Amino acid sequence: MRSVVTCTSILFSLSVSAFASDVSDNWPQWRGPNFNGSSDTGNPPVEWSETKNVRWKIEVPGKGSATPIIWENRIYVLTAIPTDRKAEGAAAAAAEPPADQQQGRGGRGGRGGFGAAPPPTNFHQYAVICYDRTTGGEVWRTVAVEAVPHEGGHGTNTFASGSPVTDGKHLFVSFGSRGVFCFDMNGKEVWHRDLGQMQTRNSFGEGSSPALHGDTLVIPWDHEGQSSLIALDATNGEIRWQVERDERTTWATPFIVEHNGRTQVVTNGHRVRSYDLETGDLVWECGGQVENPIPSPVLQDNMIVCMTGYRGNAIYAIPLDATDDVTDTDVVAWKRDDAAPYVASPVLYKGQLYFTKSREGIMSSVDAATGEVLIGQQRLPEISSVYASPVAAADRVYFPGREGATA
Repeated sequence: MRSVVTCTSILFSLSVSAFASDVSDNWPQWRGPNFNGSSDTGNPPVEWSETKNVRWKIEVPGKGSATPIIWENRIYVLTAIPTDRKAEGAAAAAAEPPADQQQGRGGRGGRGGFGAAPPPTNFHQYAVICYDRTTGGEVWRTVAVEAVPHEGGHGTNTFASGSPVTDGKHLFVSFGSRGVFCFDMNGKEVWHRDLGQMQTRNSFGEGSSPALHGDTLVIPWDHEGQSSLIALDATNGEIRWQVERDERTTWATPFIVEHNGRTQVVTNGHRVRSYDLETGDLVWECGGQVENPIPSPVLQDNMIVCMTGYRGNAIYAIPLDATDDVTDTDVVAWKRDDAAPYVASPVLYKGQLYFTKSREGIMSSVDAATGEVLIGQQRLPEISSVYASPVAAADRVYFPGREGATA
């Protein structure tokens, strides 16, 4: 099966609307309602084109690689729209990259800025756009902030990469170094908080999404400066706690889960760590991940599965009742080092983990409970490179490639 889309910026309505096919089935956050890329009720098509199985399409201004989210009959999209206004004076100075990231030194990592563009000199509008899910009409547009990006970003990244999250009453948006914002569902700002400026590895740019649980919003802040994890009061944006982390830049979104009366915030990094949502105290940690952590954790029963796939492969399944440092102990339920995704997160569907190898169009599937290989490494037809995360519904798993084909 091969489906071709010619412009991903205008055809998001197909993939997202199809997975939230019933109006009562929302897609409120990065990786969907189950936080694992699956839908229990969706039944998306297996073929589409410019004229087939597309209800509507609309061009989205600017650029953004954040996941569009759905709540009832509205779709919410983040984008960064370049303007013609040039930076001058203080604004130009603020856009200048830190000294340790100039001349290709790449910050704390010390490697050159390969793949990263120089910072732009023009202001960008960091915007939230709401579309009508039925017609594609624009309902409202709110510019959260106008600013000049201080880093150029990797050629495959954008200035609107962190996905929004909603509880159906408010919309929470992190533009990272440009601020964290809370809007009502009609685009009116409720609060915003400036957390400072990140210095990402090799100036590759930012990409983690906020995670919401009850009235707590968790913001990952791993970069080449002092990394931390930050919990905000979702009602007013005040900092509840902030814990320092011994991590370089990561791009993974936290997973929040309740277990045995305690709510844990699990973060993927060079070390997987779990924190108490109420206090920020470290619950457990486990080493073994490889470079540039991007994939988000997934939950299988009472285990968290984390993986990384750059300059090596690592998949670890760690029980939520772990304590202290469980690196190289038999507390780890299972682990693998033969294949793991670099950029894309895995999809967990009916007890099976599906994932790609590095950035290649090669997929595998393992039993999420045991790590047993169920589908060995297979080449996806007509797909050579994968950045987007797979999704699953109606007994199908969809792998979108960067060249325009979906298997």
